[in-house]
Amino acid sequence: MSTAIAGAVSCGNNTLSDTSSIPEAGDKISRVEPLSWWTGMKTPLQLLVQGERISDFDVRMEGGSGVNVKAVHKADSPNYLFVDVEISGNAAPGTYWLVFSRDGESFKYPYRIEARAEGSASRKSFTTADMIYLIMPDRFANGDPSNDSTGDTAEKADRQEFFSRHGGDIQGIIDHLDYISDLGATAIWCTPLLLDDEPEGSYHGYACSDYYHVDPRFGTNKLYREFVDKAHEKGLKVIMDIVTNHCGTAHWWMKDLPFRDWIHQFDEYTGTNVCFSTNMDPNASKYDLNLQESGWFVPSMPDMNLDNPFVLSYFKQWAVWWIEYAGLDGFRVDTYPYNEKFPMSEWCAAVLNEYPDFNIVGECWTSSIPQLAYWQGGNANRDGFDSHLPSIMDFPLQEAIWRGVPTDSQGWGEGMTRIYDCLSHDFVYHDLSRMMIFPGNHDTDRIGDVLKHNADRHRIVMAMMATMRGIPQIFYGDEMMFVSKDRSQGHGGLRVDFPGGWKDDEFDLFSEGGRASANVGTDGKPVPQGQIAALHDYTKKLFQWRKGKKVIHDGKTMHFLTRDNTYAYFRYDDTDAVFVFINNSRGKKRIPWSHYAEIASGLHDGRNVLTGEAAEVSDSTVVGPRQVLIVEYQR
Repeated sequence: MSTAIAGAVSCGNNTLSDTSSIPEAGDKISRVEPLSWWTGMKTPLQLLVQGERISDFDVRMEGGSGVNVKAVHKADSPNYLFVDVEISGNAAPGTYWLVFSRDGESFKYPYRIEARAEGSASRKSFTTADMIYLIMPDRFANGDPSNDSTGDTAEKADRQEFFSRHGGDIQGIIDHLDYISDLGATAIWCTPLLLDDEPEGSYHGYACSDYYHVDPRFGTNKLYREFVDKAHEKGLKVIMDIVTNHCGTAHWWMKDLPFRDWIHQFDEYTGTNVCFSTNMDPNASKYDLNLQESGWFVPSMPDMNLDNPFVLSYFKQWAVWWIEYAGLDGFRVDTYPYNEKFPMSEWCAAVLNEYPDFNIVGECWTSSIPQLAYWQGGNANRDGFDSHLPSIMDFPLQEAIWRGVPTDSQGWGEGMTRIYDCLSHDFVYHDLSRMMIFPGNHDTDRIGDVLKHNADRHRIVMAMMATMRGIPQIFYGDEMMFVSKDRSQGHGGLRVDFPGGWKDDEFDLFSEGGRASANVGTDGKPVPQGQIAALHDYTKKLFQWRKGKKVIHDGKTMHFLTRDNTYAYFRYDDTDAVFVFINNSRGKKRIPWSHYAEIASGLHDGRNVLTGEAAEVSDSTVVGPRQVLIVEYQR
C-alpha cells in the first residue's frame, strides 16, 4: 500500500439541480482521466482530476440520476484529486457534470457516459487459430507525410537516422491491410502508438508520455479506432502493445507527481538488476527482489509503483478504456516480469473480469523454461502464486531455433535436436495453446540475419512457425527474409523501413510486381531475381493453408529424435494428421517412415501441402538438403 495516501475529503451526490448558471472550468482543470466511461461496466471508475490547487475543492456530480460521486481522495500534490464515481444500473448515457465548489466559488467540467456496445463483454480474442503480424508503425508505411513532424512534439522526422522517426503511421497500416490479410495473417500487433515525446529515440513508443492519446505523428485516437474497424472488416484482429512497468521522463505527470511514491525513486539513478528469478527463487533476498521490481528499465523510463493502489487503479481502467473505446482484441504487455507481480496479477484478473475471453500475452524474456512457465496463469507454482496472465511468449523456443537452424553440426544436442529438446519440456507448461511462438521480433536480431541470408533455412523456419503448437507471430518483413540495414546499429538497424511504404522507394514490396522485380535486400545488397517473391509466396501459401487447419490449431504433437540434423513431427487429432519432415543438413535424407508406425499407421489420402499433389511417404522417400516436406492426412 502507498504510504502517502491522504484521507478522503467531502463529496456530494447527484442532486439533479440546475447547473446552467455554473460556469465551465476552462483552464482550471488540466485533465480528467479516463476520458469517458460506459454504462454496464464491472470495473470501478476512479477519475484522476488535475488542476491547480484542485484539492481545495469539494466535488459532486450533476446531470441526471444514477451517476454519483462516491468518494474523493486527496494526493500528496495539491493539484490532484481522485474521484470515485458510482454508475448505477438505471444510469442513462449522456453528458454529466463534475461540479467543483469552494467558499462560494463553483465551476463544472463535462464528463461523458456512453452506452456500452452490445456483446462487448463477451468479445473473443486471439487464439491458436491466428497468425500475428508484428508491425513497428514508424518503419512500416508512411500514409500521411503531413504528420511526420508536429509542432507539439519534440523529435522531428529524419529518415536517414537509424534511431530517429521515419514517418510511418496508422494511415500507412490502413493502406496495407489487404497485403497483411492476403499474407495469411489474422491479427496485427503494433508496437506502442501512444504519445512518446522523448527528445530522442521516440519512434519505438515504449516511453509513454500520455496514456490516453495516440502520438500525433502516428495519427489520432479517432484514426486508431478507424484502423481497428477497418482491420475487423478484413478479418484481422488488433492487439495493443501496452506498458505498465514504466512511463517516459517526458510524461506530463513527471513535472508534478500525484504521490511521492507514484514512481519508484532513489537517491541516485538505480537500474533494475534484471534478475527475474527473484520472483520464484526460494533463496532470493528481498534486497535483490526490490531492485528487480523497483529499479528503472533505463534512465529515460521511470519505473511505475504498482503497489500504490491509485497507480494500479489507473492502469486497470486505462486498459479497460482502450479495449472498450477502440474495440480491441488483445493485449501484449511489455517487460512483464519487471512489474510487481502481485499487483500485475490483480491487473490481469481485473481485465479478465470485464472481458472473460480476452487474451493477454506477456513478454517474459527468459531462457529458463521453468521460470517462463511460472508466469502463465493457472500454473501449479510451489509458492501458490497465480499471475492470471493467460499467455506467454516462448523465448526458449525462439532461442532453440536461433541456435539449431543456422548450423550444419550433427554433434550431440546440436542442430535440429535443439528444437526437439526444447519441445520435450512442454510438460512444464500449464497451457500450450496460450504460448506465442516466434523466430524474432523488434527487440531481437532479425531471423534473416541469424540465418545469414540463407533462403532455404528461412523456409524451414517459416514452416515450423506454420505447423508447431502455439500462436505464431512473425515480424513485418519476415515473410521476405528482411535483414538489418546495419547490424552494428542494433535496434535502429534491424527496424528497417518496409520498401514501398514511402512514395520515393525504389521497390514496392507490398505489390506482386514489385516483389518480382526487386533485386536488392533491405540491407541494399543484391539478391537473386525473384527470390523475394518466392519467399513471400511460400510464407503466404503456408499461412493461408493454416487458417483452416484445425489440427494445427488444436491438435497434439508427436515428434521423433534423430542426430543427423533432421527433425520429424506430427500434429494430430482424432480425424486428421499433418506430417512435417525437416532436413536441415547439406545432403539428401531418406525418411525413416517405418520408425513412425505408432502414429503413421492407418494414415491415408496424403497431400503435399506446398504443391497440392497427392503424396505417399515411405522409407524410400527422399528429402533434399535444407528442404521441408509437409503432408496432410486423414486418419
